[in-house]
Amino acid sequence: MKEFDYVIIGGGCAGLSLAYELEIHNKLKDKTLAIIEPREEYKRDKTWSFWKVSSHNFEDCVKKSWSSFNVKKGIEEIEHYIDEYPYEAIDSGLFYKKILNTLKKNKNISFLKNVNDINLDKSFIFNSVPSVKKFKDDKKNYWQHFLGLEIETKKKLDYLIGHNEYRTYEFTLMDFNTVPNISKKSKEINFMYVLPIDENKVFLESTWISKGGVPGDGFIHAPYSYQLLDQLRKWGIIDNPFLGTDKSVDDRIDKLMKGEGSENFKINYKEQGAIPLFHPEYERIKNQINIGSAGGMTRLSTGYTFLNIQEHSKYIRENIDNISEVKIFEQNKKYLFLDKIFMKVLEKHPEKMPEIFFNMFSGSSRSIVKFLSNKSNIVEDLSIILKMPKWIFIRSIFN
Repeated sequence: MKEFDYVIIGGGCAGLSLAYELEIHNKLKDKTLAIIEPREEYKRDKTWSFWKVSSHNFEDCVKKSWSSFNVKKGIEEIEHYIDEYPYEAIDSGLFYKKILNTLKKNKNISFLKNVNDINLDKSFIFNSVPSVKKFKDDKKNYWQHFLGLEIETKKKLDYLIGHNEYRTYEFTLMDFNTVPNISKKSKEINFMYVLPIDENKVFLESTWISKGGVPGDGFIHAPYSYQLLDQLRKWGIIDNPFLGTDKSVDDRIDKLMKGEGSENFKINYKEQGAIPLFHPEYERIKNQINIGSAGGMTRLSTGYTFLNIQEHSKYIRENIDNISEVKIFEQNKKYLFLDKIFMKVLEKHPEKMPEIFFNMFSGSSRSIVKFLSNKSNIVEDLSIILKMPKWIFIRSIFN
């Protein structure tokens, strides 16, 4: 059987980020590495977005950055401008290409489909594959799940949508004004996320926070697809009501992906996924460290993971020579505690979450961004916490 000094299980964001960090700092010059990844090819499949509160290795993979954002609920809207920490969106296609071009130059690095032919007892393992139920089967834990489309129009979007509504320098982090009465349930949180790319191109995403399983019972239409098409109708990009079955709504998107069904716009890209809003159980194994979501790098209250992965990769690289003895890297205990309370509130009062989110964003731009990005101080923490409904959160601490 083959033997390697290091094995990375999972060649996604966490696995490739770690391999790249080790490679560019010459940590694989005299070591062998196997990356286990079953996919047949790497292509654009994700958009990783975050406020740039710390440096990272992938500035040349940033598709677009914004200095302004807004949050909407009902007729209310809160706008924030923060040039100090731009919001960046990384194109996974550029990310994969950059890393693979670098890694393939090192003959000590191998890409394999599975671990069947490897003697794992002789390797130190970095595992990025969480051992959890699949999203659709998990009825216990909360997930953030979504469907996003990149739309390109022939006419300028500010002409179609309105000069005051579409601004290429400002994105919408949360718009809670989604299709009314789409669900009879009360346990799901739903909002639209909109990233203007240029005058003719926009990425919009139907985002849900709920327990495992795509919302279905009580819905008139397929929730993601219907909401995205309804947003296009609101913007004046499509004009017919597209009523029908769930399948007919999804079929329409599939046709638009192939360039059929409209002369006014096309869908360039489709992205769908689910982020676990819980940390998988972590059992320390002598020759293994978990990374990515499997290693607790997801911020539960936001779903942000990318920059935490980069910090974890740097930590591993700095300690690689004695990696079997090093202390487990984890998020600041302050945020772990606050997120635990947040998830309790979500569990008990899901109907209040849009208002809680909206109120949180009524503070200063700098404090909000640093708090959401794990970089806030105690004064900034308090400025956010005091915006919350106090008794609900206090009761959640003790229950």
